[in-house]
Amino acid sequence: MQFVVNKIQDSMGPVDVAANPEWKHRPGNETMRALAWFGNKDVRMVDSPIPDISEDKDVIIKVTGTTICGSDLHLYHSEMLALQKGDILGHEFMGVVDRIGPSVTTLAVGDRVVASFQIACGTCKFCQKKLSSMCDRTNNSSLMASMYGQRMAGFFGYGHLCGGLSGGQSEYVRVPFGEVNLLKCPKELSDEQVLFLSDVLPTSYHSIVDTKVEDGDVVGIWGMGPIGQCAARWAILKGAKKVYVIDAVPARLTLAQAAGDKIIPVNFKEVDVMKHIHELEPQGLDVCIDCTTFHEPKTLLHKVEKALMLETDVSETPNEMIFLVRKMGRIGLIGVYAGYTNHFAIGSLMEKGVRFIGNGQAPVHLYWEEILHDYILTGKFDPTFMITHRVDIEDFPKLYEKFDQRYAGVNKVFVQTKASSPPGKNCPQLTKVDDWANVQI
Repeated sequence: MQFVVNKIQDSMGPVDVAANPEWKHRPGNETMRALAWFGNKDVRMVDSPIPDISEDKDVIIKVTGTTICGSDLHLYHSEMLALQKGDILGHEFMGVVDRIGPSVTTLAVGDRVVASFQIACGTCKFCQKKLSSMCDRTNNSSLMASMYGQRMAGFFGYGHLCGGLSGGQSEYVRVPFGEVNLLKCPKELSDEQVLFLSDVLPTSYHSIVDTKVEDGDVVGIWGMGPIGQCAARWAILKGAKKVYVIDAVPARLTLAQAAGDKIIPVNFKEVDVMKHIHELEPQGLDVCIDCTTFHEPKTLLHKVEKALMLETDVSETPNEMIFLVRKMGRIGLIGVYAGYTNHFAIGSLMEKGVRFIGNGQAPVHLYWEEILHDYILTGKFDPTFMITHRVDIEDFPKLYEKFDQRYAGVNKVFVQTKASSPPGKNCPQLTKVDDWANVQI
């Protein structure tokens, strides 16, 4: 696999993204605190210049809430190409408008907003359909174009493969095309209730809608991190009869069961997943959804192949889903896959007539108003169920370590800044990572 990557890079020349993407700094010597990447498991709090308006449609927001997403661990483990030392991480964040560009008319200083994790231009053919993750204009990475055939939208804080834009694990963020990529938040909702409109809620919702979970379906969901937890709840809201949730962390399975008696937990360290579910559902599952990740192989074979860089991603979960889905059933991949895999069960996929759907990065703009108005404001979906902790931004490096090691029941963590409001009703109070119970779950 390293050979493949090297050949791509050798054939295309340098990646056409500058090492330090140009953006203006606020005049003077004032700095902000930010979390930056410096290498494998090496993230640090740094003093960085505060961004200023660089383009007419820019908006600068003062961050009031941010978090770690499970996909940030790919950066933490240096598994994403084109990372550069000093890159500011983070793609899930919200805040208040601090400055606006001269062409911005629908936002004002002081507005409370949540940012979409992807940056969309608002005018290309994809953006006109609110398919914001497919924007043609906000990511100039030639490496992505060489690997995938086209470029996807730029993402905040996800390295230069995704456009090299500084992220939201910081006190201020420059948001290009701010009127397009920021959503105003109702005053009656707490920050904790709206923060996850940035990524987790639209992503999990997209996995259910795009894979077409329907009334009466029997569903399997692999991976009970925040995306999987939300996907299980969305599946029930869409009428699923049963939802099998597959993970090996007992606390995650317990949290999933809190969604009701339609949830059936399966611990893959205790049972053979394919044998166990096949015995319970001999005709197969109607829908399977992969909310896992490419970087955690289960078997020795894939561990060796990944260690030798003979593959970047593992096929174990997709193969389990192909085996367990019914004939003509549907499979969705919303978990992050980035490169190439071996031993993929392509014959079974073809013979069973499986609809194998790469859900892609969720088009946040297509869903976030629907989720806000139809589910959060009506009380049908309360996102705060997944928040287990609240910490200060200075605790970010230690939080990454705990999040990676799954310590202390960590699920979603609300990270505050100096500009944050007090915790919302029934939400966790501020703690320090060093004070958490040192128990791996």
